[in-house]
Amino acid sequence: MSGISITCFAASYTIAWVLELSRLLFRSGVRGAVMVGFAAAGLLAHTLFLGYRAATTDTTSFDWYLLAAWILAGAYLYLTIYQTKTPFGVLLLPLVLGLIAVAHMLADTRPVPMDQATIVWGRVHGFFLLGGTVAVIIGFVAGVMYLLQDYRLKRRLPGLGRLQLPSLEFLARINARMIFFSVMMLLAGFLVGIVLNLVNHRRGAHELPWQDPVVWSSSILVIWMIAAALFNALYPPARLGRKVAYLTVASFAFLVIVLALQLALPTEHGGQSSEVGSQTSEVRSQKSEVGFQISNLKSQIRNPSTVNPQPSTLNPPQIRNPQSAIRNSLTRGAQR
Repeated sequence: MSGISITCFAASYTIAWVLELSRLLFRSGVRGAVMVGFAAAGLLAHTLFLGYRAATTDTTSFDWYLLAAWILAGAYLYLTIYQTKTPFGVLLLPLVLGLIAVAHMLADTRPVPMDQATIVWGRVHGFFLLGGTVAVIIGFVAGVMYLLQDYRLKRRLPGLGRLQLPSLEFLARINARMIFFSVMMLLAGFLVGIVLNLVNHRRGAHELPWQDPVVWSSSILVIWMIAAALFNALYPPARLGRKVAYLTVASFAFLVIVLALQLALPTEHGGQSSEVGSQTSEVRSQKSEVGFQISNLKSQIRNPSTVNPQPSTLNPPQIRNPQSAIRNSLTRGAQR
């Protein structure tokens, strides 16, 4: 398993995507089986790669992106087998490859520092955020398909030969469900993250500053998703399919911006502690040590008695006339 690399499953997904695109150009009798075979081989290699990392290393941001790509690849394989005439891979596989590229080139590979007291909270936090992210991406794919199908039907354009897009009713239902599901998952992940930060604060462990880019960017995303869900639920015209499709596309745009900010800006989230933060803490510790030494010196100067006296090396005073001293001692004894 250690011989499996990202290139193995990324190449398999790429070939499957090229075969998906070729479905728009010409027909082939064996292409479908070859396409599914490459997608299945890529998913198998992807699974073995993640399993090997789970057994040998701790959780990292790198693994989080690869796990999101793995879920989307599994969804693509299922949908392709379930609805063979719908080219889901044209939109889904580029997103899978994009997540793999982000994991390989931009994601942090340092383990997230967690102990036994916070490991459960940390995993629950990551699980909810992962589910919300995948839901937003699936909603985006369904939204784009809805807009394409709506555009084609309104202008009475011909279809794609044997290929066909799902019905507007089916896509609208998927969009509405993905908005609701993503809001619930992202909100739960955000709240669990707050609880995890409070637990670390009470234990005196490393806590995430509230002004950290991950905190405020995630807050913006959660607020947007809640607003989109409320707009969809309380405003009847928004329940029409095209309005929901626009909401899912906008939610995906917000998600991309938030992830880009978290990758570009220095953050102390998880194992992604910035070099500036670590250098600052090191300087602070050095300053405190120097201050302690200075206060020690000041106290010794003010109270010299506290300084341990060195043993004297001088010879004891010499008696100049020992005979006179003896006579004086005898005289004092006789007088007594």
